[in-house]
Amino acid sequence: MRENYRKQLESLSRELIAMGSLCESAIDMCIKVISRSEAVGDDIKVLEGEINSKERELENLCIKILLQQQPVASDLRFISAALKMVTDLERIGDNAADIAEVAAYIGQLGEGERKVFSDLSDSVRQIVRNAIDAFVRRDTELAKETIEYDNVVDALFVKVKHLVIESIDRENADGESIIDLLMCAKYFERIGDHAVNVARWAIFAK
Repeated sequence: MRENYRKQLESLSRELIAMGSLCESAIDMCIKVISRSEAVGDDIKVLEGEINSKERELENLCIKILLQQQPVASDLRFISAALKMVTDLERIGDNAADIAEVAAYIGQLGEGERKVFSDLSDSVRQIVRNAIDAFVRRDTELAKETIEYDNVVDALFVKVKHLVIESIDRENADGESIIDLLMCAKYFERIGDHAVNVARWAIFAK
């Protein structure tokens, strides 16, 4: 029974990493849409569906472990936190799909805008990866660093807002495209917030 319990916990950690990897892939697709480097078509919707399915699988696995094994102490906190964590990961998938949808209507970006969105997407991908690593490894120090790293994401979001303000002042400014650009940045910022939630669950799970 204890061997089965250990395998279930290992499976939970693997599946959490898998779900996080799907979220990172969704973030990668977003920047491809924004930069026009690659058309993702319906791929982002398919990926969002996979993330949603993974959420249900993980919820079922957590409940199964709780009912069959009746874990105590740190394992109970880890499993309970995992149930909360998958909700944040699912919302990351939703936000990524939102970015891809809105980004399709954005006009060609200037060099400065491409650079800041590249930095923003890289930082968001990094904070998501670190948050999941912190949770799975039960690493509270990494979790705290991840929470602090959200300041980088927030600073880049502010930078986008400044670029948007500068764009409004231009004579040939495309109002709708500018609004869509700001919405995309806001969705990225929300992804960072969900990653922070995951890091906080990592601290709780410890």
